[in-house]
Amino acid sequence: MKLAVAARIARRELRGGLRGFYVFLACLALGVAAIAAVGSVRESIEAGLTREGAALLGGDAEMTLTYRFASDEERAWMEGVSDALSEVVDFRSMVAVRHDGETERGLTQVKAVDDAYPLYGQVVLDPPMPLDRAIAGNGAVMERVLADRLGLEPGDSFRLGTADYTLSAVLLREPDGAGAGFGLGPRLILRKAALEPSGLLAPGTLYEVKYRLKLPPGHDIAALERAAESRFADRGVRWRDARNGAPGMTRFVDRMASFLVLVGLAGLAVGGVGVSAAVRAYIDGKTEVVAILKTLGAEGSTILAVYLMQIGALAGLGIAIGLGLGALLPLAAGPFLAAQLPVPAEFTVHAGPLAEAALYGVLTALLFTLWPLARTEEMRAAALFRDASGRVRAWPRLRYVAATLGLAAALIGTAAWFSGVPKLAFWAAAGILGALGLLVLAAAALRRIARAAARVGAVGGPGGETASVVLSLGLGLSILAAIGQIDSNLRGAIQQELPERAPSYFVVDIQPGQLEGFLARLGRDPGVSRVETAPMLRGVLTRINGRPAREVAGDHWVVRGDRGVTYADRPPENTVVTDGLWWPSGYDGPPQVSFAREEADEIGLKLGDEITVNILGRDITATVTSFREVDFSTAGIGFVMTMDPAAVQGAPHTHIATIYAEPSAEAAILRDLASAYPNITAIRIKDALDRVAEVLSGLAAAIAYGASATLVTGVIVLIGAAAAGQRARVFEAAVLKTVGAVRGQILAYFALRSAMLGAAAGTVAILAGGVAGWAVMRFVMEGEYRFEPVSALAIVLGGALATLLAGLAFAWRPLAARPARVLRARE
Repeated sequence: MKLAVAARIARRELRGGLRGFYVFLACLALGVAAIAAVGSVRESIEAGLTREGAALLGGDAEMTLTYRFASDEERAWMEGVSDALSEVVDFRSMVAVRHDGETERGLTQVKAVDDAYPLYGQVVLDPPMPLDRAIAGNGAVMERVLADRLGLEPGDSFRLGTADYTLSAVLLREPDGAGAGFGLGPRLILRKAALEPSGLLAPGTLYEVKYRLKLPPGHDIAALERAAESRFADRGVRWRDARNGAPGMTRFVDRMASFLVLVGLAGLAVGGVGVSAAVRAYIDGKTEVVAILKTLGAEGSTILAVYLMQIGALAGLGIAIGLGLGALLPLAAGPFLAAQLPVPAEFTVHAGPLAEAALYGVLTALLFTLWPLARTEEMRAAALFRDASGRVRAWPRLRYVAATLGLAAALIGTAAWFSGVPKLAFWAAAGILGALGLLVLAAAALRRIARAAARVGAVGGPGGETASVVLSLGLGLSILAAIGQIDSNLRGAIQQELPERAPSYFVVDIQPGQLEGFLARLGRDPGVSRVETAPMLRGVLTRINGRPAREVAGDHWVVRGDRGVTYADRPPENTVVTDGLWWPSGYDGPPQVSFAREEADEIGLKLGDEITVNILGRDITATVTSFREVDFSTAGIGFVMTMDPAAVQGAPHTHIATIYAEPSAEAAILRDLASAYPNITAIRIKDALDRVAEVLSGLAAAIAYGASATLVTGVIVLIGAAAAGQRARVFEAAVLKTVGAVRGQILAYFALRSAMLGAAAGTVAILAGGVAGWAVMRFVMEGEYRFEPVSALAIVLGGALATLLAGLAFAWRPLAARPARVLRARE
């Protein structure tokens, strides 16, 4: 009965329209739309990856070997279970071209293919031609960026290793390109048979052989995977299939989408401030209505139900608008996004992301409206007969406080569940709550300072716009400040700090017989300051204490693919052994291994544990006898696993080297080494860092776009707060005119107040963004942090300017008001 009465009252009050709730609707709709759009794009990409999984992978399934080709037995099994089989050899090398007596070189990722390639999809070339014709004989195709860098046109010749090839066409698209993951060099494709004269696949050379299987219709891919892993578990064979044709891209999309959803949640938090302010203003305007209802005998719970139903209906409208925008925006932007994405995407309406966004919207609406709605129970009927403002105690009853805390926990838990990265979600929630806490303190401090100064008293007055402006604008600026600090620090680390301590070149595939001459050439060069070398093999960590490594370590990167393995009789120079003991010099007992300490902690390894590493199809089971520090951030030589020499005795291998040299000496070093040893591959570290910088630029741009939605929400709340305070400013202007102030003075007063609020929000944003930037650089990136002042200054100025413009936009009506008319209305 009470609910029916409450519903009838709520329905009648809603007939008055949505005046006062436009900010409420806009804030909720924007936050929900941002989350729904990000989720829809993620789902569209994942749907495209699933649909094109076989083309991205190059087959229904793929079996990969390192350092070797499949044995007759292995190949016979693959041919027996498939309708077609394609063999692809993948490795890095150097392309050499002579122009006017000078030789230019470029790093490339070589793909040597057979007649069956590609099993799925199509290679697109310029000029258009079939791939088999383009790579006939000694023909080859390469990506345009490499051809342009070397000044090559179709018909020109180039050298790869010790053999010459002809560029037949420019490679525009390879169907399995996105599934290959991040590469340091542009792609070059040639026929596998044409590769033999190059001398590039000598024993120990680092290369992968990928066998793509086209399976018969109705195949059971899961059963086939189990059969392959059971049959070849101890041979270093790695399995992938079309269910996840581009795992690296899938992980990237998932993590990026998760991060953007968390940024969207920050936007909802900003919108929540506006929602709360709108509900509070609405309830304050209903003081007389509440008083009348209580005079007529309505209970507090009935009145709460009335306004909870009203706000619930409006929240439902806002969420519906947000869901509509979140579903339509990806569809509208689909053609543009599809052209920009390196992977296929299937843009359509996806129910899952919309349901997720709706849940976030419901929880946010309840979280930010319950507290102000609970105040209706505290309003008294006496407000009808006295000139009361309806103000009640700041804290509602305990049950509402508990419900608010429960909703906050539910929202954070939901974010942790859906993001797939609970740790990131919890830290993001802590950061948002911390920033809100700082902004609340800043608003309180600003009010206190204003009251003490007695010059901008409205800032310090009760019920003003101070809290709403500082909270809404400050949180949006905090996110932008954090992004600015992180982006500048990452760029600084890549462009400034790393080149000072990183090597000039990272060289691979040095044959043991070439090492002496290699070191001799560098040793007599005055421009070379240091050279480090190490033997290198590649191995797959297959077992930990007799159990499959993935069961123990999960999806950790160390067990995800093959890893570099080295050996050493004694600890290399500057090695820091943190636990355990290194084997004695000349040790010839059971295999022992020294493991990187941080990675060992992450996968749960302890001293005395046994690990099995498959190298060239041979299982080596070694005991972990020590842990050591390995710093991969220097771009120098670092191995997760170092074994005693006897453990890998007789295994074919090459050496790697890092060369530290003056920039002026780099060109001569590359020319001499590549001429003397055509089989080696020299990777210029600066070029690799530039590739990483490009990826980071894309990440920063995507995050900044996501944060812009948060800032837009903050600006809407800011405008709403300015509009809601217009009535108070009309009265202030009337009083100031009465005591002799002219329009210019009043306008300056309003401008000063707005600028103070914006500057306060921007200042707190710098502090919060700086702390967030420091935490990310220190604990996530494990790098140094330096405060970046330019973006920080822009944040403060931007905040002050935004509030100034919003304040001035709503200042003209107060300036035009006549004091007599305004003051008589208050009598």
